[in-house]
Amino acid sequence: MTMSAVPAANAVSPTELEHLIALQPQLRILDVRTPGEFQAGHIPGSFNVPLDTLGEHVQDLADVDHPVALICQSGGRATKAHEQLGAAGKHSLHVLTGGMGAWKAFGGETINTAPDRWALDRQVRFVAGLLVLLGVVAAQFVAPLVWFAGAVGFGLAFSAVTDTCAMGMMLARLPYNSGPKCNIDQVLIDLRDEVAA
Repeated sequence: MTMSAVPAANAVSPTELEHLIALQPQLRILDVRTPGEFQAGHIPGSFNVPLDTLGEHVQDLADVDHPVALICQSGGRATKAHEQLGAAGKHSLHVLTGGMGAWKAFGGETINTAPDRWALDRQVRFVAGLLVLLGVVAAQFVAPLVWFAGAVGFGLAFSAVTDTCAMGMMLARLPYNSGPKCNIDQVLIDLRDEVAA
């Protein structure tokens, strides 16, 4: 059975996650965003395992004994990671409700190693808005180009309904969004250590 939403028992608010971090030193935090997003701000002690890498190593990650909190920018990718890990038999999973956006709004501690980098969702909003604006302006000279703006609007609506984002996937591949590649072997060693790094 495929889950469409994270069960309430596994969803944690920023306040609850802060308490879990303080009270459970064995808790491991997996940030499933791109390396670039991770560098732009992450929770101290978290491990960056992008969603595509997690998918390739889901069984190894599911075998980690420690409880795991999953983080992404807004919650969508962490929910997908939860589904994959849960299907692989991982228990003791939590998903941060609202993702890093909620964590930052809450005032949670973050480490930022790339302060000028925009989050991927902000990049998508900028590019989509720019494409719509260009389509509307160009349509003043060539009327059928208004459909270009309409196509971008359709793409955004489709993205929301399917909880996917083709533009986000394309932008994530740009050199601007790249960072250090995930060394999954080292991450697995660190995740299994008795004391969190």
